[in-house]
Amino acid sequence: MSDFTMTMDGQSVRGDSTASVINPATGKVFAEVPSCSREQLGQAMAAAARAYPAWSRDDAGRKQALLAASQAIKAKVAEIAPVLTQEQGKPLARATEELVGAAVWFKYTAGLDLPVEVVQDDDTRRVEVRRRPVGVVAAITPWNFPILAAVTKLAPALRAGNTVVLKPSPYTPAATLALGAALRDVLPPGVFNVVSGGDELGAWMTSHSTPRKISFTGSIATGKRVMAAAAPDLKRVTLELGGNDPAIVLADVDPKAAAKKLFWGAFANSGQVCVAIKRLYVHESVYQPLVDELATIAKSVKVGDGLSEGVELGPINNAPQFRARDDARGGREEAWCEIRRGRRAARS
Repeated sequence: MSDFTMTMDGQSVRGDSTASVINPATGKVFAEVPSCSREQLGQAMAAAARAYPAWSRDDAGRKQALLAASQAIKAKVAEIAPVLTQEQGKPLARATEELVGAAVWFKYTAGLDLPVEVVQDDDTRRVEVRRRPVGVVAAITPWNFPILAAVTKLAPALRAGNTVVLKPSPYTPAATLALGAALRDVLPPGVFNVVSGGDELGAWMTSHSTPRKISFTGSIATGKRVMAAAAPDLKRVTLELGGNDPAIVLADVDPKAAAKKLFWGAFANSGQVCVAIKRLYVHESVYQPLVDELATIAKSVKVGDGLSEGVELGPINNAPQFRARDDARGGREEAWCEIRRGRRAARS
């Protein structure tokens, strides 16, 4: 694939300008994608608003459309997966799994019912909770799982009767634009719109008057700005932000059995997972054996270009993330030196 366009009102739309997408494995540009203007964003929002009334009323039609979307994604796995690998860095097998997972998620969501919840039903009154769609949803997705993060927002929103305008990360827009193209023929015009651009586009979306809900996955700092932008007109907000997750290894653990789970719990997707293990607390009796097992696994894992045969881990996706991890590693090494100095002082 080489021609990436936005999806608005069921149509292919080019931007007034373009932006380059870097392959993190090579450091070279592998694609040019459109940059959405503020006027074009308004057109996408208007299309989503026009599509909403009919879409929200057709429950049976929504189920069938989501099933068709699942099949459309399946048909494009072999075409989109290499694009995902080239822009995100993950091995082709993992990119393929992500696309297949997206198709499965659409199929699963299509089968969900929207039940009426009876809160009270007696001689005095009957109280029911009926859940209704909110309108247009603005979705902003991250670069670590571009397709799966998009679909886990998109499919439930569509199933509930909302329409969506989605913006992928500027580091990984190409596969999501391809997803929009794959779904143009199976979703009614305006129901799903994909726009691409930089950070300013996200700010325009969160402050735009049309969306009634913002769904954002990304950093804590940006999440705060999203919430502040949504506050003036009381948009609903769902934020999925960063994690800082530990693993605890006790004295009765078999280091060899635990090491593989701990390694991949930390380094899956090259550690670019919000729930990845960020630190280990290990009982001193199994500390060194566990370190040795983890080192053995690390030495055996093949790191490289995700399109190369046998690669298990790809590169860090972008330069800011690489610098942040390098700074964090330096801080950990400094802290460990302090711990060792403290131990020596305690023994002396």
